Amino acid sequence: MKHNILKLLVLALIFVGCKNEKSTEAASDEVSTNETTEVNVYTHRHYPADQDLFTQFEKQTGIKVNVVNASADELMQKMTQEGAQSPADVLITVDAGRLVRAKDKGLLQSIDSKILNEIIPSNLKDKDNQWFALTKRARVIAYAKDRIKPEQLSTYEDLATDKWKNKILVRSSQNIYNQSLMASIIANDGEGKAKSWAERVVDNMAREPKGNDRDQIKAVVAGEGDIAIVNTYYIGKLLNSKNPEEIKAGEG
Repeated sequence: MKHNILKLLVLALIFVGCKNEKSTEAASDEVSTNETTEVNVYTHRHYPADQDLFTQFEKQTGIKVNVVNASADELMQKMTQEGAQSPADVLITVDAGRLVRAKDKGLLQSIDSKILNEIIPSNLKDKDNQWFALTKRARVIAYAKDRIKPEQLSTYEDLATDKWKNKILVRSSQNIYNQSLMASIIANDGEGKAKSWAERVVDNMAREPKGNDRDQIKAVVAGEGDIAIVNTYYIGKLLNSKNPEEIKAGEG
């Protein structure tokens, strides 16, 4: 992988995305010193906003961005198979758990950048500067507005109490979002308490885990459970759907 280009594209993503004029100028100074004409981006993301950033990067630097889209696991497998000959310069994926996996597989390398170190706080980057977070996602508790009062909700730890018996909906523990949630509970409460919490949450589930986060929200609206553990942006996806039933679920 081309170390400098990895740094440059990450910088462009951060600073163009934040629209920080001073920071963009600093990123441009670094970009102008590089002679590479192409950069290869392996990305899990598939949003128009990303392509807009790539287009701005191309206009700003004259460097062509080649995008390879696939799931995070597919991209990491591809990079592993390609080995030292991988053309990948930048890996963009979602969730810290996947970033840790990529690092453990030896797919990443350290970046020494004053700008990145100044802009991104320590809790949003790898201790060895092998990855930097560009955005954050919130995993929250969604609830049935006709059956649950907001004041009944408090913490993740509270989901393990008896009052939520047969009320919780959540996708499989194989999902990276739930694994990262569990990791955060381990970090805050320790492995023993985290294990006990997980066991009690399983006891409080309204059904066997199935489907994605949108399916959990739909199940709450359908009355299969009263609360669901989901990422907030899935609610946005439902509200912006062309399907009236999904819009109804997002509003419910």
